[in-house]
Amino acid sequence: MIQVLIVEDDPMVADLNKKYVEQVEGFHLVASASDVEEAFNCLEEAQVDLILLDVYMPGRNGLQLLKELRGKDKQVDVILITAASEREQIQQSLRLGAVDYLIKPFEFGRLQEALEKYKESQSVLQAKQKVSQEELDQILSKQEERQDNHRIQVPKGLTQTTLEHIISVIRTKGEISFSTDEIAQETAISRVSVRKYLKFLKEIDFLEETLIYGVGRPVYQYQIKNTRQLDLEFYH
Repeated sequence: MIQVLIVEDDPMVADLNKKYVEQVEGFHLVASASDVEEAFNCLEEAQVDLILLDVYMPGRNGLQLLKELRGKDKQVDVILITAASEREQIQQSLRLGAVDYLIKPFEFGRLQEALEKYKESQSVLQAKQKVSQEELDQILSKQEERQDNHRIQVPKGLTQTTLEHIISVIRTKGEISFSTDEIAQETAISRVSVRKYLKFLKEIDFLEETLIYGVGRPVYQYQIKNTRQLDLEFYH
Protein backbone atom coordinates (compact mmCIF):
# COMPACT_ATOMS: atom_id res chain seq x y z
CA MET A 1 0.00 0.00 0.00
CA ILE A 2 1.40 3.40 -1.03
CA GLN A 3 1.15 5.92 1.83
CA VAL A 4 0.05 9.38 0.70
CA LEU A 5 0.32 12.82 2.30
CA ILE A 6 -1.73 15.70 0.88
CA VAL A 7 -0.27 19.18 1.35
CA GLU A 8 -2.92 21.74 0.41
CA ASP A 9 -4.04 24.91 2.21
CA ASP A 10 -7.55 24.99 0.71
CA PRO A 11 -9.75 22.63 2.80
CA MET A 12 -12.21 22.05 -0.04
CA VAL A 13 -9.46 21.14 -2.52
CA ALA A 14 -7.74 18.94 0.06
CA ASP A 15 -10.99 17.10 0.69
CA LEU A 16 -11.56 16.63 -3.04
CA ASN A 17 -8.03 15.28 -3.54
CA LYS A 18 -8.59 12.95 -0.58
CA LYS A 19 -11.72 11.55 -2.23
CA TYR A 20 -9.81 11.11 -5.49
CA VAL A 21 -6.98 9.19 -3.78
CA GLU A 22 -9.44 6.93 -1.98
CA GLN A 23 -10.89 5.89 -5.35
CA VAL A 24 -7.57 4.52 -6.62
CA GLU A 25 -6.66 1.04 -5.43
CA GLY A 26 -3.30 0.64 -3.75
CA PHE A 27 -3.14 4.09 -2.14
CA HIS A 28 -3.83 5.05 1.46
CA LEU A 29 -4.08 8.62 2.74
CA VAL A 30 -2.13 8.87 6.00
CA ALA A 31 -2.54 12.61 6.63
CA SER A 32 -3.29 16.08 5.25
CA ALA A 33 -1.31 19.24 5.95
CA SER A 34 -2.17 22.86 5.23
CA ASP A 35 1.36 24.29 5.28
CA VAL A 36 5.04 23.33 5.15
CA GLU A 37 5.54 23.11 8.92
CA GLU A 38 2.58 20.80 9.33
CA ALA A 39 3.80 18.71 6.42
CA PHE A 40 7.18 18.13 8.06
CA ASN A 41 5.46 17.17 11.32
CA CYS A 42 3.42 14.59 9.39
CA LEU A 43 6.59 13.23 7.79
CA GLU A 44 8.14 12.79 11.21
CA GLU A 45 5.12 10.98 12.62
CA ALA A 46 4.15 8.70 9.74
CA GLN A 47 5.65 6.71 6.90
CA VAL A 48 4.96 8.60 3.66
CA ASP A 49 5.79 7.33 0.17
CA LEU A 50 4.14 10.01 -1.94
CA ILE A 51 3.20 13.66 -1.39
CA LEU A 52 0.49 15.42 -3.40
CA LEU A 53 1.86 18.93 -3.07
CA ASP A 54 0.40 22.37 -3.76
CA VAL A 55 2.77 25.24 -4.59
CA TYR A 56 0.86 28.28 -3.37
CA MET A 57 0.52 28.19 0.42
CA PRO A 58 0.88 30.72 3.25
CA GLY A 59 4.44 31.09 4.49
CA ARG A 60 6.88 28.81 2.75
CA ASN A 61 5.54 27.46 -0.53
CA GLY A 62 5.50 23.98 -2.01
CA LEU A 63 8.69 24.40 -4.01
CA GLN A 64 10.53 25.38 -0.83
CA LEU A 65 9.19 22.23 0.79
CA LEU A 66 10.42 20.18 -2.15
CA LYS A 67 13.87 21.80 -1.92
CA GLU A 68 14.08 21.02 1.80
CA LEU A 69 13.02 17.41 1.20
CA ARG A 70 15.87 16.98 -1.26
CA GLY A 71 18.31 18.83 0.98
CA LYS A 72 17.45 16.51 3.88
CA ASP A 73 17.57 13.47 1.60
CA LYS A 74 14.02 12.49 2.49
CA GLN A 75 13.07 9.29 0.65
CA VAL A 76 9.67 10.44 -0.57
CA ASP A 77 8.23 11.13 -4.03
CA VAL A 78 6.21 14.19 -4.98
CA ILE A 79 3.42 14.94 -7.44
CA LEU A 80 2.65 18.65 -7.80
CA ILE A 81 -1.05 19.51 -7.89
CA THR A 82 -1.29 23.25 -8.22
CA ALA A 83 -2.57 26.30 -10.07
CA ALA A 84 1.04 27.38 -10.61
CA SER A 85 1.56 27.12 -14.37
CA GLU A 86 4.63 29.31 -14.93
CA ARG A 87 7.31 27.53 -16.94
CA GLU A 88 10.07 28.36 -14.43
CA GLN A 89 8.18 26.72 -11.56
CA ILE A 90 7.37 23.67 -13.64
CA GLN A 91 11.00 23.23 -14.71
CA GLN A 92 12.25 23.80 -11.17
CA SER A 93 9.93 21.18 -9.71
CA LEU A 94 10.92 18.62 -12.35
CA ARG A 95 14.60 19.29 -11.71
CA LEU A 96 13.95 18.71 -8.02
CA GLY A 97 12.55 15.30 -8.83
CA ALA A 98 8.77 15.74 -8.97
CA VAL A 99 7.40 12.63 -10.67
CA ASP A 100 4.42 14.45 -12.20
CA TYR A 101 2.82 17.91 -12.41
CA LEU A 102 -0.94 18.51 -12.53
CA ILE A 103 -2.32 22.00 -13.10
CA LYS A 104 -5.67 22.96 -11.63
CA PRO A 105 -8.35 22.57 -12.73
CA PHE A 106 -8.00 18.93 -13.71
CA GLU A 107 -10.30 15.92 -13.90
CA PHE A 108 -10.11 12.82 -11.77
CA GLY A 109 -8.89 10.79 -14.74
CA ARG A 110 -5.66 12.78 -14.95
CA LEU A 111 -4.84 12.22 -11.28
CA GLN A 112 -5.80 8.57 -11.57
CA GLU A 113 -3.41 8.24 -14.51
CA ALA A 114 -0.59 9.83 -12.51
CA LEU A 115 -1.20 7.56 -9.51
CA GLU A 116 -1.51 4.40 -11.60
CA LYS A 117 1.74 5.11 -13.45
CA TYR A 118 3.48 5.85 -10.18
CA LYS A 119 2.18 2.62 -8.67
CA GLU A 120 3.31 0.65 -11.70
CA SER A 121 6.85 2.03 -11.59
CA GLN A 122 7.10 1.42 -7.86
CA SER A 123 5.92 -2.17 -8.18
CA VAL A 124 8.71 -2.88 -10.66
CA LEU A 125 11.39 -1.18 -8.56
CA GLN A 126 10.34 -2.78 -5.27
CA ALA A 127 9.78 -6.28 -6.59
CA LYS A 128 13.44 -6.90 -7.39
CA GLN A 129 16.83 -6.12 -5.95
CA LYS A 130 18.09 -5.61 -9.50
CA VAL A 131 16.16 -4.22 -12.44
CA SER A 132 16.98 -5.17 -16.02
CA GLN A 133 17.73 -2.54 -18.65
CA GLU A 134 14.53 -3.46 -20.46
CA GLU A 135 12.40 -2.94 -17.34
CA LEU A 136 14.11 0.37 -16.60
CA ASP A 137 13.64 1.53 -20.18
CA GLN A 138 9.92 0.79 -19.92
CA ILE A 139 9.62 2.95 -16.79
CA LEU A 140 11.62 5.81 -18.28
CA SER A 141 9.86 5.65 -21.65
CA LYS A 142 6.48 6.01 -19.95
CA GLN A 143 7.72 9.05 -18.04
CA GLU A 144 9.08 10.55 -21.26
CA GLU A 145 5.82 9.78 -23.06
CA ARG A 146 3.87 11.59 -20.35
CA GLN A 147 6.08 14.66 -20.71
CA ASP A 148 5.85 14.56 -24.52
CA ASN A 149 2.06 14.65 -24.28
CA HIS A 150 2.39 18.27 -23.13
CA ARG A 151 4.92 19.35 -25.79
CA ILE A 152 3.64 21.00 -28.93
CA GLN A 153 5.21 22.20 -32.14
CA VAL A 154 4.45 25.77 -33.17
CA PRO A 155 3.20 25.59 -36.77
CA LYS A 156 4.55 27.66 -39.62
CA GLY A 157 3.07 31.16 -39.67
CA LEU A 158 2.78 31.39 -35.87
CA THR A 159 5.47 32.45 -33.42
CA GLN A 160 6.23 30.89 -30.05
CA THR A 161 6.48 34.28 -28.32
CA THR A 162 3.03 35.38 -29.49
CA LEU A 163 1.52 31.99 -28.72
CA GLU A 164 2.89 32.06 -25.16
CA HIS A 165 1.57 35.62 -24.72
CA ILE A 166 -1.92 34.61 -25.82
CA ILE A 167 -1.86 31.48 -23.62
CA SER A 168 -0.83 33.57 -20.60
CA VAL A 169 -3.89 35.79 -21.11
CA ILE A 170 -6.16 32.78 -21.65
CA ARG A 171 -4.98 31.24 -18.36
CA THR A 172 -6.33 34.25 -16.48
CA LYS A 173 -9.82 33.35 -17.71
CA GLY A 174 -9.98 30.13 -15.73
CA GLU A 175 -13.30 28.47 -16.55
CA ILE A 176 -14.83 31.64 -18.05
CA SER A 177 -15.50 31.61 -21.79
CA PHE A 178 -14.10 34.37 -23.99
CA SER A 179 -14.18 35.64 -27.57
CA THR A 180 -11.55 36.44 -30.18
CA ASP A 181 -12.23 40.15 -29.73
CA GLU A 182 -11.59 39.96 -25.98
CA ILE A 183 -8.22 38.31 -26.43
CA ALA A 184 -7.29 40.70 -29.22
CA GLN A 185 -8.05 43.67 -26.99
CA GLU A 186 -6.15 42.30 -23.97
CA THR A 187 -3.09 41.23 -25.97
CA ALA A 188 -3.02 44.23 -28.34
CA ILE A 189 -2.78 41.78 -31.24
CA SER A 190 -4.98 42.03 -34.33
CA ARG A 191 -8.21 40.06 -34.33
CA VAL A 192 -7.18 38.21 -37.51
CA SER A 193 -3.93 37.03 -35.92
CA VAL A 194 -5.57 36.07 -32.62
CA ARG A 195 -8.13 34.01 -34.54
CA LYS A 196 -5.30 31.94 -36.09
CA TYR A 197 -3.78 31.22 -32.67
CA LEU A 198 -7.12 30.32 -31.10
CA LYS A 199 -7.87 28.00 -34.01
CA PHE A 200 -4.53 26.26 -33.45
CA LEU A 201 -5.17 25.92 -29.71
CA LYS A 202 -8.53 24.35 -30.52
CA GLU A 203 -6.84 21.90 -32.92
CA ILE A 204 -4.46 20.66 -30.21
CA ASP A 205 -7.43 20.26 -27.84
CA PHE A 206 -6.33 23.06 -25.51
CA LEU A 207 -9.52 25.06 -26.12
CA GLU A 208 -13.16 24.21 -26.62
CA GLU A 209 -14.92 26.23 -29.34
CA THR A 210 -18.64 27.10 -29.44
CA LEU A 211 -20.44 29.12 -32.09
CA ILE A 212 -22.94 31.51 -30.49
CA TYR A 213 -25.82 32.86 -32.56
CA GLY A 214 -27.46 36.16 -31.65
CA VAL A 215 -28.07 39.60 -33.07
CA GLY A 216 -25.65 40.25 -35.92
CA ARG A 217 -22.93 37.83 -37.00
CA PRO A 218 -22.32 34.58 -35.06
CA VAL A 219 -19.51 34.78 -32.50
CA TYR A 220 -17.06 32.04 -31.55
CA GLN A 221 -16.66 31.57 -27.81
CA TYR A 222 -13.72 29.67 -26.34
CA GLN A 223 -13.06 27.99 -23.03
CA ILE A 224 -10.11 26.07 -21.58
CA LYS A 225 -10.69 22.34 -21.59
CA ASN A 226 -10.32 20.79 -18.12
CA THR A 227 -9.03 17.61 -19.71
CA ARG A 228 -6.06 19.43 -21.21
CA GLN A 229 -3.15 20.28 -18.96
CA LEU A 230 -1.82 23.83 -19.17
CA ASP A 231 1.90 23.08 -18.77
CA LEU A 232 2.51 23.21 -22.51
CA GLU A 233 6.11 23.14 -23.67
CA PHE A 234 7.24 24.12 -27.14
CA TYR A 235 9.76 22.66 -29.54
CA HIS A 236 10.80 23.46 -33.10
